[in-house]
Amino acid sequence: MSLKIYLLRHGETAYSQRGAFCGALNPDLTAEGKAMAQAFANAYRTVSWSGVYVSPMQRAIATAQPLCDTLGLAMQFRDGLREISYGAWEDQEQDYVNQHHAQDYIRWQTDPAWNPPSGGETAMQIAARALPVITEIQTQYKTGNVLLVSHKATIRILLCSLLGIDLGRYRDRINALAASVSVIKFTEYGPMLEVLGDRNHLPEKLRQRAGT
Repeated sequence: MSLKIYLLRHGETAYSQRGAFCGALNPDLTAEGKAMAQAFANAYRTVSWSGVYVSPMQRAIATAQPLCDTLGLAMQFRDGLREISYGAWEDQEQDYVNQHHAQDYIRWQTDPAWNPPSGGETAMQIAARALPVITEIQTQYKTGNVLLVSHKATIRILLCSLLGIDLGRYRDRINALAASVSVIKFTEYGPMLEVLGDRNHLPEKLRQRAGT
C-alpha cells in the first residue's frame, strides 16, 4: 500500500463565482459552496482517512468540515496551504487589474513563478511554504490516504512542483475548479498523478457552476 494525497480545492465563494482575485481575503462559502462540501463528504466518507491537513482560511475549513464532522476527524491546520496573496489586486477583477497594474499584470501572466501580483506572492514563494507540508505528510504517513484542503493557485503549484512541471506555467497547464479533487500517489519512483480535477462527486447542477 502506498501513500495517497487527495488535494481538494475549497467550494464556491462569491469571489470564485464572479472571477475576482481572492487570495488573502477570507470569505466563507456560498450556499452552493457548502453544498459542494457536503457532496464531497457524502462521496468520500467511506475512504479510510489517515489525516486531514487544511488551510487556515475559512473557505477551506468550511469545505473540510462536513467530512470531518461525519467521521470525527481532526483538522490539522497548516499556514503553508493558504492561498496566494494577490496584494493590491485583491477584490478586483481582471479588467481592473489590467487597466491599473498593466505592467505587473503582463509580467505575472508571462511568468508567475518569479513575477508576483502587485505586492503579492510569486509561485516560487508559494511552493517554498506549501511543499514542506507535503514533506511533513510523507514523513508522518508512509501509507494510507491523506486529505489536503487548499486553494486554486496553491494546489496547481503543488501539482506542478510534484510532477516536474515548470512553475511559470502553472496557470496554463493545470486547472482546479471549485471542489475538484486531484490525487497523487507516492511510489518508489516518486509522485504519480492518478486523478486530476475530478468533480464527479458533485451533482450535475453544481458541476455546471465552474467556479473559476
